[in-house]
Amino acid sequence: MPSIRVRFAPSPTGHLHIGGARTALINWAFARQQGGTFVLRIEDTDVERSTEASFESIITSLRWLGLEWDEGAEKGGSYGPYRQSECFHLYKSEAERLLKNGNAYYCYCLPEELEERRKLALKEGRPPGYDRRCRSLSISQQESLSREGRKPVVRLLVSESQTIVVDDVVRGRVSFGPGIISDFIILRTDGTPTFHFANVIDDLRMRITHVVRGEDHLSNTPRHVVLYKALGAEPPRFAHLSLIMGPDGARLSKRHGATSVEEFRENGYLPEALLNWLALLGFATPDGQDVFPISDFVKRFDLSALGKSAAIFDRGKLDWINGTYIRNTPAAKLRELCMPYLLKSGYDVSEYSDDALGEIIESLRGNMAVLPDCVAQAAPYFKPIETIIEPEAREYLKSSQSARSVISGFVEEIKKRDTICATDVPLIGKALQKATGVKGKDLYMPIRIAVSGRLHGPELAKMLPILGKARCLSRVEEVLAMQ
Repeated sequence: MPSIRVRFAPSPTGHLHIGGARTALINWAFARQQGGTFVLRIEDTDVERSTEASFESIITSLRWLGLEWDEGAEKGGSYGPYRQSECFHLYKSEAERLLKNGNAYYCYCLPEELEERRKLALKEGRPPGYDRRCRSLSISQQESLSREGRKPVVRLLVSESQTIVVDDVVRGRVSFGPGIISDFIILRTDGTPTFHFANVIDDLRMRITHVVRGEDHLSNTPRHVVLYKALGAEPPRFAHLSLIMGPDGARLSKRHGATSVEEFRENGYLPEALLNWLALLGFATPDGQDVFPISDFVKRFDLSALGKSAAIFDRGKLDWINGTYIRNTPAAKLRELCMPYLLKSGYDVSEYSDDALGEIIESLRGNMAVLPDCVAQAAPYFKPIETIIEPEAREYLKSSQSARSVISGFVEEIKKRDTICATDVPLIGKALQKATGVKGKDLYMPIRIAVSGRLHGPELAKMLPILGKARCLSRVEEVLAMQ
């Protein structure tokens, strides 16, 4: 049995879509598990829409996710070129071979003629496919049409009576009945290949054993199968993955939020979390575990076990997974990731020492779903209390009968100390409880509001030592003045 060879073949006409990233992940995981080869091919035959900037963006996104390829674009290999724009001569050569052996023919029909016939066929209840009128043109007829200025396309000769059966790894046996496809174009008038032709030629010459792609390509498969047969080759195994849908059941689009890997990166998602979330789409772990290293996914991966139903885009679950990874990120790495957001926010980080900045970021991790959350969560460390106190916090202080006495007692306890350390916080709490008779939430909530302006946030044992005695006193006195 030949070694497994799979490919990811994006078109460089924009950023890497999250659906494309999932397809890349599935191909990569399958290759890794099977000891096979993961190939990156760039399908850039659309020279008008393809850009080098998009190519670079796709490459960057794949590498950011950790989906490194074994051969292909930028790396080379034994079956290049790996960019279709460098292969036009190969497609032309294969088309000429099909013309020579009678499996293809020139078609001189004009687009407007084809459209007119299509409309007539639909009106009369006939299949709207090509009517094959150029299939048997003589050489003299072809020359006459050429003299009229008509430039031919090349069409593949397709049997009208065949049933095409595909044993799809994910979807099982899929049958396409007679007449579902007519003679289709493989080379355009300018000599460029259609998607179908270039796709099959490249999969053949790159020795691809499994074509793993989105379900939206399932309808293309009959054309690809007949192309393989016309070229005298056996088709690879096909596996068509379910598509990612929005929560409303519609195809994932901009109206559902970020859709490209670059956008998710800019929005503060970690690559490990995004991969983890993508791995869960259409794949159920045996133990029901939702958070796992990608190496575990590779070990458990089973291409045939992928779900057939649409995968639903659940941002809430992605946020939860990302928050879990943030909470488990090493302190030095988390600081490296968060500092650009804090600096961009305009906070005066020079107020704190390097060690204190590290402690600030460490205190935030439990309340972050995405990296930019650190900006809002860090506000109590950098902004004046009157600018950040929440309406709900103000209301709590107004409605609490004991808040003022607790806060006043807190001031006295702070003044007794030269500094505040983490071990002081429970001692202060015990002293306040004894002095005021207040305990639990009624004791600690007024203190939290007085120093942070928030009902929720970092633990007081972490926050108070970072703020220090002077800041705590200043803030608490401001809050007392507000009441």
